[in-house]
Amino acid sequence: MKVLIFGGSGKIGSAVAWDLVKHGEVETIGIVGRREKALERTREWVRSGKIVLHRLDVANRQSTKQLMRDYDVSVISLPDRRTSYAIVQMAIEAGMDTVDILEEYHRRPDSLETEGLQVPDGMTLDQYGEWLHEKAIAQGVILLDGMGFAPGLSNITVGEGIRKMDEARSAIARVGGIPAAEAARRHPLRYMITWSFEHVLREYMIKVKVIKNGEIVEVNTMSDRESFRFAQLGKDEELECAVTPGMPSFIFTRPELDEFAEKTIRWPGHWQGIETLKECGLLDLMPVEFQGLHIPPREFTASVVGAKLRPLEGDTDVCVMWNTVTGTKNGRRTRIDYYMWDEADTKNGISSMARVTAFPAAIAAMSIASGQIPRKGIVPPEDGIEGTLYDTFMEQIRERGITILEVETPID
Repeated sequence: MKVLIFGGSGKIGSAVAWDLVKHGEVETIGIVGRREKALERTREWVRSGKIVLHRLDVANRQSTKQLMRDYDVSVISLPDRRTSYAIVQMAIEAGMDTVDILEEYHRRPDSLETEGLQVPDGMTLDQYGEWLHEKAIAQGVILLDGMGFAPGLSNITVGEGIRKMDEARSAIARVGGIPAAEAARRHPLRYMITWSFEHVLREYMIKVKVIKNGEIVEVNTMSDRESFRFAQLGKDEELECAVTPGMPSFIFTRPELDEFAEKTIRWPGHWQGIETLKECGLLDLMPVEFQGLHIPPREFTASVVGAKLRPLEGDTDVCVMWNTVTGTKNGRRTRIDYYMWDEADTKNGISSMARVTAFPAAIAAMSIASGQIPRKGIVPPEDGIEGTLYDTFMEQIRERGITILEVETPID
């Protein structure tokens, strides 16, 4: 099989390529990017004759679609929604199956901050998402959406927990990428950048749809904060989490739930620091005048604060997950919890965030190319990775050193 990676010169895309080259069924891995030096760095790091570099501006639709037709499946690892949607549309038109890492659910585009997403004239955002879905079905194409860590692994495990219940009532996903404890002490906000900081700040500011008491309601991001103790997999840490917009597909795919929300995990103190920045207006997008310049405060904050959040020498990261599904099973109230604590691969220079984001995407791309996912259209992870494929997928995750613990407990 031949896999094409958009954004393959970034940290996540490079990790996708690093994983794919190890598998005999993958014969060619195309890396798409605009900067030749960045492309060459990826090839030098991966060190495989399977890598083929494509210097290309994806704004050139004709050249991009022509390249797509030479590959079996693509992986999109790009930091903004405008480019993500543009490539998704081109892939559908070119008849190419695709795995997207960034966007949570292309079928229901978020309307609050579109990041330059361009919608065809005469369409609303929802109409555009539905149009992409129907067009993909007509073309016999699958877009496996939000297929990384969160969304991704979080969706897959929560979806499995729901399937194991006779009747699921509540599903709460708690996920997050955080610095290792010693690194957290060296950075403000007890945070370290492991992926697009601008996208992180966006998710701190928008409204979020959740399910409460069986109704879809809109709440402020960073609401419903929760402190908890992670005491599984040999760890014992105090952490905090708050509502963020990480898995919106469940609002549409599992509307029968009484309760659903996704929360982002951080070290204690982080949320209070972000709240201070918000109260001071430093995360707003509306430009303010300063010495004759009009500057969006969030862009300024991302530049100044972001510089202090970049990893220092020796810093590593951790990705944490604790998902809970409750309901009834065999006539008893039951809860199923999924736990993960993943640390960086310092030997190969791969962050935990890259591991738990890139490896699921790589596995999914191979699953699609080998015909293991029959669905067509825009498919969220909870519907794409199911049944026997779920077991196969989780075994492949374990082979990559990522441990996800499932614990089923009767509720008295």
